[in-house]
Amino acid sequence: MQITGEYAVKGDYHKVLDKNWIFYPVYAEKMKFVDRILGKYGRGKKVLDLGCGEGVLVERKRKEGFDIMGADLNYESEFVSRRSILETGLEDSSFDVVLCLDVIEHLSFEEQEKAIAEIKRMLKPGGTFIFSIPNLAHFSSRLSFLFSGKLIRTSEIERHKGDRPIGEYIEILKKNNFVIQEKKGVFPTYPVISLFTFYFPSKVLWWHKILNTFFAYPNWCFLNIIICKNEE
Repeated sequence: MQITGEYAVKGDYHKVLDKNWIFYPVYAEKMKFVDRILGKYGRGKKVLDLGCGEGVLVERKRKEGFDIMGADLNYESEFVSRRSILETGLEDSSFDVVLCLDVIEHLSFEEQEKAIAEIKRMLKPGGTFIFSIPNLAHFSSRLSFLFSGKLIRTSEIERHKGDRPIGEYIEILKKNNFVIQEKKGVFPTYPVISLFTFYFPSKVLWWHKILNTFFAYPNWCFLNIIICKNEE
């Protein structure tokens, strides 16, 4: 087993989540939604989780009977194959569903274009792409830019070197003939909830559930989950 990158430093941190991790509420809400939509689009289908890290979702879904494999550049295990998102080596049109959750932002702008083209190559015509991505133009970032001229990045620039507003990611999808079927926002960064999330992440899960159900306009949210169809 080969482990490199952040997993060599942090270990299998998605397997045993720290409830004081500032992204814990966002991660928990994201995974609940992904579970639901994968049940809708992935059961009985051939699924790839690309950039899956430790393969937490892959392992769980395989136990539930899903035909799913994981791939990640920095991790290898029984459930995860070591592959690059830019050139996976997997066959053309070999998957009904491809997941890519919080991965593309780690790539440069040029690499993002290549990664999306690689995903399209592996998807069958009419296949489903489930894509989650941080949004540089979230609500608090817009406020910060309005008053200070500075955006609030979704992480350090070294870690999220491809940080963009959500609209730019959607343009890349459209350029590759993906048709948006559904878009879900997670964590609208209204200032009060943002402060509480930063300081007390384990105590605001109920608040996130309410906001993500009733007030999560995607373009204002920290995270967007996009479900799209591969059109030829």
